[in-house]
Amino acid sequence: MQNGYLDLLTEKSIFILREAKSKFNNLAVLWSGGKDSTALLALCREAFFNRIPFPVIHIDNGIDFPETYALRNQLANAWSLKILVAKSIIKNDKISSISCCGANKTDALRELMKKEKFDGLILGIRRDEHGIRAKERMFSPRDKKWKWDYKNQPMEIWGHHSIDEKADHHRIHPILHWREIDVWQYIYKNDVPISPLYFSRNGERFRSLGCTRCTVAVKSGARTIHEILKELGHSRLSERMGRAQDKEEQAVMERLRALGYM
Repeated sequence: MQNGYLDLLTEKSIFILREAKSKFNNLAVLWSGGKDSTALLALCREAFFNRIPFPVIHIDNGIDFPETYALRNQLANAWSLKILVAKSIIKNDKISSISCCGANKTDALRELMKKEKFDGLILGIRRDEHGIRAKERMFSPRDKKWKWDYKNQPMEIWGHHSIDEKADHHRIHPILHWREIDVWQYIYKNDVPISPLYFSRNGERFRSLGCTRCTVAVKSGARTIHEILKELGHSRLSERMGRAQDKEEQAVMERLRALGYM
């Protein structure tokens, strides 16, 4: 991939981040430990001159990989992050069978955002990850009940992003237009710290990271970013094939997203 294309993606993401900073009074960015949210933190630093001027939220159900906690501490120290941990309780979920990372994490996030009075939440989701995420906007309003009306969303044309003044908060998606391979190109180009779980050990690696209960490794011999990029150039398998949430029915994912799920 030519650097010019990656530069264009990056410029658009930085524009969205700076727009968000100018439009909202109290922002936070969500970090999961995965490559996308870590690349998003690096983009935030690029947009705001090597600092992140808002808190970083980690929703912790207590069973993330040890490597995730280690990376969180590493980034917090290296990048002077203000980490806010939202503790998620694992209990039966009426919507999804994935009780560890379904609606329960949304409940934990809701409590923290209410406490901190955030009016904007920055997330590292992409359109190509899942069909329901493809319906998102760069600036996506959530109502007072945290519902997302994906059938009736504000228009986004010619770089103009509408803001719903009646919304409880907005979700901001600076890398919505990126692909998996773009994220890896950015990580490689900018030497972004990343979880070692993405690299092959004993013939397996993770392409997408959740917690220890709902994420499994996939067969792969890719031990470097170069090898990952080469593998992605030939693979026809879904990036999130190892994530339990994405194996549920489309209707379940739509309900979770509509109710505020990440």
